[in-house]
Amino acid sequence: MTDDLNRDRWLADLRSRVPEISATEALVRQQGGALLVDVREEAERATGTPLGALGLSRGFLELRIEEAEPDRERDILVLCGSGQRSLLGAEALQRMGYRTVSSVAGGMAAWKAAGLPVSTGALDADAAERYARQMLLPQIGAAGQAKLAAAKVLVVGAGGLGAPALLYLAAAGVGHVSIVDDDQVERSNLHRQVIHADARVGMAKAESARMTLTALNPRIHVRPVVERLRAENVEALLAGHDVVIDGADNFATRYLLAAATRRLRLPMVYAAIERFTGQVSVFDPRRDDSPCYRCLFPQPPAAADAPNCSEAGVLGVLPGLIGLVQATEAMKLILGVGQPLVGRLLTYDALAMQFRELRLRRDPACPGCGPDATFDGYVDIERMCSSAG
Repeated sequence: MTDDLNRDRWLADLRSRVPEISATEALVRQQGGALLVDVREEAERATGTPLGALGLSRGFLELRIEEAEPDRERDILVLCGSGQRSLLGAEALQRMGYRTVSSVAGGMAAWKAAGLPVSTGALDADAAERYARQMLLPQIGAAGQAKLAAAKVLVVGAGGLGAPALLYLAAAGVGHVSIVDDDQVERSNLHRQVIHADARVGMAKAESARMTLTALNPRIHVRPVVERLRAENVEALLAGHDVVIDGADNFATRYLLAAATRRLRLPMVYAAIERFTGQVSVFDPRRDDSPCYRCLFPQPPAAADAPNCSEAGVLGVLPGLIGLVQATEAMKLILGVGQPLVGRLLTYDALAMQFRELRLRRDPACPGCGPDATFDGYVDIERMCSSAG
């Protein structure tokens, strides 16, 4: 009896200091610009959360709210399961200096009872557990994880660069991954192409990669394409994707990718490696300020000037690091967070353990994206690269 009385007094005291609003009023204020924060645990939010709400568990609220919303003048609405944790969360935000904070009375139960919009289906209990550490990041949360699940990424090449990029895209929950590679696994690949295994020597790389990825994350869909990217299939293979990762090892494929991604307005995450060095950039034709691949390499070099890994050699761990940068850039593009490497070329020297960033501007005379650039077809691009060899 005494405990119940103390609890009632505690709640009354809390309510005297924290304004409470109905779920319907919370929706109106959210539509007017207020930030609705769902402070329930990830497993609770997996069954549904108010549409557009920021998921931030009560235990992490004080630690992460400033990163998610630094403006202490913004109207903030706190919601939980039944309306008690939200009172505590709202009080904590008041102590941090947030001036307009309210608790949603009745919490998620009241929100559902009022028939208000709910985001559902993106996460179940397995996903909530699998991606829990990633969804703690305010820039991702349940909404960002849903974006990853809906994304379609095409990776050209399941070799040195593609292997680490594919592994981490799959682990992160990118829902649809296409792998284009017509090559077979060789034993000389295994020191750097960590997606394959010794028992799969002789198997198609795209199929070997699919086996590894689905074992790592059975939630995602992986489409292996055992074909070489050519003039006649490049647009058909790229169409319908959100991001293209260039893991190719030859200039003909890269120039085809550059032309097709520009025509289809798809961001291309480029990388190249040789011996102990690597470089990465993002070419995004959706942005007016973005250079293209041919701003960097207007014409393909002769084969003698640009040997591939089988000719020049490569440190086994190098493509792992560079491929992970590519995966990071692809995820940033999908989530719409951070600053992608557009207009920047990131270079890495493993021997010196040194990163450098170079500015890469649009070339007004670029044969790919300049005002006088002309497109005469993908076949001509293949011929151009063949003649350079």
